[in-house]
Amino acid sequence: MKPSIHIKHGRIIDPANGIDRVGCVYVVDGKIAALDQPPDGFSADEIIDAHDHIVCPGFIDLSTRLREPGQSRKATIASETQAAASAGITTMCVHPDTIPVIDTPAVAELIKDLAEKADYPQVYPIAALTQKLEGTELSSMLALKQAGCIAVGNANQPVKNLLVLRRAMEYAASHNLLVMFRPNDFWLGNNGCVHEGAISTRYGLPSIPEAAETIAVAQCLELVELTGCRVHFGQLSCKRSVIKIHQAKKYGLNITADVAIHQLHLTENDMAAFDSAYHVLPPLRTETDKNYLRQSLASGTLNSICSDHQPHDIDAKLGAFPETEPGMSSLETLLPLMLRLINQQTLSLSQGIAALSTHPAAILGLNSGALTVGFAADICVFDPNLSWQVNNTNWRSMGTNTPFWGLTFKGRVTHTLQAGKFIYRLS
Repeated sequence: MKPSIHIKHGRIIDPANGIDRVGCVYVVDGKIAALDQPPDGFSADEIIDAHDHIVCPGFIDLSTRLREPGQSRKATIASETQAAASAGITTMCVHPDTIPVIDTPAVAELIKDLAEKADYPQVYPIAALTQKLEGTELSSMLALKQAGCIAVGNANQPVKNLLVLRRAMEYAASHNLLVMFRPNDFWLGNNGCVHEGAISTRYGLPSIPEAAETIAVAQCLELVELTGCRVHFGQLSCKRSVIKIHQAKKYGLNITADVAIHQLHLTENDMAAFDSAYHVLPPLRTETDKNYLRQSLASGTLNSICSDHQPHDIDAKLGAFPETEPGMSSLETLLPLMLRLINQQTLSLSQGIAALSTHPAAILGLNSGALTVGFAADICVFDPNLSWQVNNTNWRSMGTNTPFWGLTFKGRVTHTLQAGKFIYRLS
């Protein structure tokens, strides 16, 4: 039996139900039993005093790499789920570019088993759209869905031609599978590593034009209209892409979109010369792009925020900038960077929490992301004013590849519950 828990005196923010008030949350048998007034016969096994804390739904991360199976030198499911729990994240989607690729039910089941062993069962594999992510032959999407995959996608790998993408989207639509699409024209990108602009010219680095993203968005939108497929555009980085998403939504296409948290704070101008911590894909864009991404998140054109967590070992980030591997470790900075948007008056606190919980749950079709009575008790309790430093004493991910290392943030999770079970407490 899971403990009965009384969370009292916290500021409850539940965007799905329009709640923003000080009150109590009651958890029984792993589920939300009641708000404010205790259910009949309730007796608490544990009481959490959340005075001056925020109580909200657990966060749902649409884009993570946990590096297992295949790259456990970088990270493991055990290490990264601990990092996620400390960040208030109760559900994660894992991209299919593991080794081996998630293109068979056996690999999907292995990931689910490893997550169960790590006491963090809410890890959802994203199945490969094409076999081995090679972009030529379709994967067995129905079998992968039956094995527990929540969506299909090709990670950062290109689909070789639009006919293959069309057939994949038709197959996915026939089984009501969400396609997660990271727009990037591989050939226009030309193995670049930074945004095509002033910084790439100054440092002589191979660059990626924004057209590599916008053209891929435009092509996929045409296929959405043709196939009726439900598509989520992941990790958008530039203004022109978001304008296309806005127009498509206005005409009723069944699409959603997210942005990685670092794209809302960093631009090409923040890059220290040749510091590989800033090597990410899509690359950091311009100040104009960053500001438009922020505005679009506030207006609802962009539905959610993800961490785009990609932990690396030290060797992966050594060497010349273009030769290093892209990505940053970002689970543990997700909440404080979201709160920084609140402090900068880009979003309201309710909007920020919705972008990390309510909206991702809706995109995935999960009965979570809300403190609705009867839902599983996925709950995050955090202190928005608690300061902490990004350093070895606080960091849980095996990947230390973050440009925020050594900086002090405000906002720290104190308790995380997953289906009514404590998976993290701040010691």
